[in-house]
Amino acid sequence: MSNQKKQSFLGGAAILAAAVAIVKVIGAVYKIPFGNIVGSEGQTYFNVAYNIYNVLLTISTAGLPLAISKLTSEAHAQGRENQKRKIFRTAIWLFFALGLVGALLMYFGAAQLADFMNEPLGYWPIKALAPAVFCVCLLACMRGYTQGQRNMTPTAVSQILEALCKLFLGLTLAWYFLKLGMGLDIAAAGAILGVTVGTVLSMCFLVVYLLTHRDRGESLDVPDRAGALMKRILAIGIPITLSNSAMSIITLIDTKNVLGRLRTIPELADSAATLFGQYQFGMNLINLPPSFVYPVTMSLIPFAAAALSRKDHAGAGRIVSSAFRIIATLAIPAGVGLSVLGGPALMMLYPRQQADAMAAGPHMRWLGIACIFICIMTLTNAILQTYGKERIPIFTVIAGGITKIVMNYILVGNPDINIHGAPISTLCCYMVIVGLNLFFVWKYSPEKPHYIQLFAKPVLASVLMGGAAWAVYGFVNRALAGSHSAYGANAIATMVGICAGVVAYAILVIALRILRAEDVRSIPHGEKLVKLLHLK
Repeated sequence: MSNQKKQSFLGGAAILAAAVAIVKVIGAVYKIPFGNIVGSEGQTYFNVAYNIYNVLLTISTAGLPLAISKLTSEAHAQGRENQKRKIFRTAIWLFFALGLVGALLMYFGAAQLADFMNEPLGYWPIKALAPAVFCVCLLACMRGYTQGQRNMTPTAVSQILEALCKLFLGLTLAWYFLKLGMGLDIAAAGAILGVTVGTVLSMCFLVVYLLTHRDRGESLDVPDRAGALMKRILAIGIPITLSNSAMSIITLIDTKNVLGRLRTIPELADSAATLFGQYQFGMNLINLPPSFVYPVTMSLIPFAAAALSRKDHAGAGRIVSSAFRIIATLAIPAGVGLSVLGGPALMMLYPRQQADAMAAGPHMRWLGIACIFICIMTLTNAILQTYGKERIPIFTVIAGGITKIVMNYILVGNPDINIHGAPISTLCCYMVIVGLNLFFVWKYSPEKPHYIQLFAKPVLASVLMGGAAWAVYGFVNRALAGSHSAYGANAIATMVGICAGVVAYAILVIALRILRAEDVRSIPHGEKLVKLLHLK
């Protein structure tokens, strides 16, 4: 791709960060209309299939594309065009084999996998998702190849195309199948079919892109043997794959564990799918804030890596502290807000599934706080990777996952607690991960972060904000009770409560001087915010 304009490192990272943010927001937004269409039971069938898919996807695509990107980048920098082509030709066959095995396993083993997950009605959703494994594997190889040439645009476009297809086609098929009188498992399969079609279209886009942007120029370099390249790809990719696949495997086991434990309680056996789906209603909502936190993390960490490469430990320490302050300023109020108003928000967002939304409300008290730890986990994992400690997150995630599985087995299996134990174990899981991560970040940071100073003010401001939001919500809801429907009164009160919380928190951020000018300058359009907020 010699005629292609090279993108700068930060420019490419910004493109990819923006695409990831858009994809995550689309994915989070998708769950709200989907939940309204299929309800809690349909969500369970969807999640059973998607969790299996996610494990196969992570194993086959988490680390290997990064290995291809790294090797391609090295060859690209050296001008070794034949080496680049040999890397791609070698890798594509590896991904072809991985994708084919994964797709066949899901398609022909759908019944066995559904039984393994303690949800036989997951059969059709699993089958509908099988082809996506094959397509995504090939997608991952092509994305790694283009990223290795410092071209992030094809990856960004293909990811957004995939997410949009999932959003529009998946929701349309789910709604249409239900309108035809089909079961919730078939509706969930329709929604998942949108994911499959999205991967097919994205793959076609990248194939066309590579064919039309192929560099046909001659090169004199002699490429390495295919066997040597394969060993290098696996040596780089396998450790990263182990790190990223740990949480997917734990989530899969956890889903099986919760459904299995619910079915051991005689009076709840028939409603296990509904109860688990209600818990997923809450999980859908707490996944929104990390979608916005992730691109902030991606935009900050490269600066820390650059400072470390220059041996500027003080500069890296300042960047890490800024990252903590920004994430704390965003994540803590979001989590407190979800904990306080999460139940009313679910009632507002799911008008067609009011019973499920009401049942999911109590879960939000725990899951809102868990959201804070999910955001901090994302940041601390990135910091540890920046410090060259990529393996530590593997063990901290495993420790948190074991905590979650053990607590779910004990709590969910208790008839008096049942599904209400799931959000408690989720909170404890991420608390364990973050506690360990914070220790290791402190241990390996050349400039030790002062956690009390970083978190004390955001916590205080968030607690005061939560109290204000709850008080305003309660007052408005009671005032409107006689003149509006229950749904209308709750929706208006929720929006007013959220606005009151935002205003209260903004005032407290300025009054308590939570953010510094250096923190805000490091994010997009930060200089304008510094002037607007009169930060020093």
